[in-house]
Amino acid sequence: MIDNLKPYSNYKHSKSLWIGDIPSHWEVRSLRTLIRSRNERNRPDLPLLSVAREKGVFVRSITGDDDNHNVIPDDLSNYKAVRAGNLVINKMKAWQGSMGIAPCDGVVSPAYYVFDFDMEDPAYGQALLRSKPYVAHFGQASDGVRVGQWDLSIPGMRQIPVIIPPVDEQTAVVRFLNYANLRIEKAIQAKRKVIALLNEQKQAIIHRAVTRGLDPNVKLKPSGLPWLGDMPEHWEVFRIKYLLREVDHRSATGSERLLSMRMYHGIVPFDEHFTRPPQAASLIGFKIVRPGQLVVNRMQAGNGVIFPSHLDGLVSPDYAVFDPIADVNIDYLGELFRSRTVRAKFRSESKGLGTGTSGFLRLYNDRLGAIHIAIPSRGEQELILHGMNAQQASLNTAISHAEREIELLLEYRTRLISDVVTGKLDVRQAATRLPDEVETLDDTPVEYNDDTGEEGEE
Repeated sequence: MIDNLKPYSNYKHSKSLWIGDIPSHWEVRSLRTLIRSRNERNRPDLPLLSVAREKGVFVRSITGDDDNHNVIPDDLSNYKAVRAGNLVINKMKAWQGSMGIAPCDGVVSPAYYVFDFDMEDPAYGQALLRSKPYVAHFGQASDGVRVGQWDLSIPGMRQIPVIIPPVDEQTAVVRFLNYANLRIEKAIQAKRKVIALLNEQKQAIIHRAVTRGLDPNVKLKPSGLPWLGDMPEHWEVFRIKYLLREVDHRSATGSERLLSMRMYHGIVPFDEHFTRPPQAASLIGFKIVRPGQLVVNRMQAGNGVIFPSHLDGLVSPDYAVFDPIADVNIDYLGELFRSRTVRAKFRSESKGLGTGTSGFLRLYNDRLGAIHIAIPSRGEQELILHGMNAQQASLNTAISHAEREIELLLEYRTRLISDVVTGKLDVRQAATRLPDEVETLDDTPVEYNDDTGEEGEE
């Protein structure tokens, strides 16, 4: 059904280079004719809403442990009141698509723009304004010293041309996109479940290797650590502070390459893994990291965001960087620290607000250094690493293939939405043939979030 879509029969130019031609019977109006600013305040009784690039507008958790770890103030009286159907725009990130239609009444940050939005079907308006061509329009209407600090200009935004199909076509577009998005999201969800299962298999291999070594018949002895249990009899127990020493070298110019910590990829160049620009206004003061050092995201240590660096560059000033001070293989320590047993120990030693894998828990250096771990000799560490890598090779290949398939599905969805909302494809007949029953996604949680929050946004 999606593959058989055809263009409309007649087109006219939209007067926008990003949008191009549109169906000849669609209308073009400037955004200023469709929006009216709202500035109602003093409604702290309403639920707190937020807006994000991937989610649009959503009800925010009252615990404050959202993706960005932004603290919710006690007094919301100065927050802007929003009514269901209002258009809400994060003016600092409009160029990323951080906008949407409010699903209910609520309050949002006073830094957001709130508008009444005169679109017959607000869901079509949301899909249109969040589509790739319109993200480009909002980027053009934003300005500032640096891309990451762009601010949406009201005069520029008001001039953006908005294409408006007849209301029945708006409804058809929304119906079709809801159906298509559900199918695509189901495919993505299935692949993420496969990745999660493959990573569980990897964790089982790692756990066995770093707690028992490669010899299944090795003799064991009590480690003296209740959380660890027995260990190979020839291994030794050390406090981490005798293996690692924190170093703190800062960039004076911010000119070094920015690196990123990713849960399933380790330390990688930021610009190779993210299309968005860095959010920090300057990289001056970021920590310098060298190959052979270990980097710890202290607020994600219990989730295994601890990796050795094989690159020169900069990492968040909130991270901890360590040099080895004993005869240890830094890659082996990384695998050990990411094993499920040690991660659980790190979580138990982390302090702060919240519990479990969420909240503001931080593993401070004194508590990290006091933890005992069991390790073999340097030679055996390297043999274990080699054995683990060999056992995980086929799993890593399968994970890479699944990740690439997800990327292609996301790219396809972006293109499909753009083509449908701008009239490049006619979905009217397809929408009438869609089933009436509403399918739902499997709500079983899948732990697959490889974006750990960079540049101090722990």
